[in-house]
Amino acid sequence: MSGELVVLDFWPSPFGMRVRIALAEKGIKYEYKDENLRVKSAQLLEMNPTHRKIPVLIHHGKPIVESLIIVQYIDEVWNDDNLLLPTDPYQKAQARFWADFADKKIYEHGKRLWMTKGEEHEKTKKDFIDCLKVLEGELGNKTYFGGDQMGFLDVALIPYYTWFYTYEKCGNLNVEEECPKLMSWVKKCMEKESVSQSLPDPVKVYEELKQWYPIA
Repeated sequence: MSGELVVLDFWPSPFGMRVRIALAEKGIKYEYKDENLRVKSAQLLEMNPTHRKIPVLIHHGKPIVESLIIVQYIDEVWNDDNLLLPTDPYQKAQARFWADFADKKIYEHGKRLWMTKGEEHEKTKKDFIDCLKVLEGELGNKTYFGGDQMGFLDVALIPYYTWFYTYEKCGNLNVEEECPKLMSWVKKCMEKESVSQSLPDPVKVYEELKQWYPIA
């Protein structure tokens, strides 16, 4: 398998975690290469010359970039079982919509939690909690966003859990108090080996992020 399937990643990245979870869900072996994003490797620059970002999935020498596109690619190529995306076109579109929502809302609001102060910080905190509540409403009474089994949106969303500790520290908030149903979903996902073994310790992520950003 060496060389057939390679993942270029940076371990605290929630976007790279998606790829790792998707591959674990499919039981696919691969070669993992952790990148130093301050000194990007020649391979990363060659495989993703447009954005020069991780994650990159290299399959038989051909690169696939952007995490949600990579997860969809994995689902389409290894489609024998454990399908992540629904087969119904409408449900598939909905899963993609909410995954995009998470990236635009959770990531952006979360990042601003440690980059803003005063009134702007309080507004960001409210916006962040509000977007989590919207996702909690989308989850409803389902076990997973994908229904009875973990699906595309679950894979896209659960990596953000590793950043919740950072968001809580910077925003002086408690996700479980604000969104208990969402945290119950997190705990359910963490029972899966594909998730628990793919996600790093949230405290370790926080300590790493302090080296990159002016986090209080």
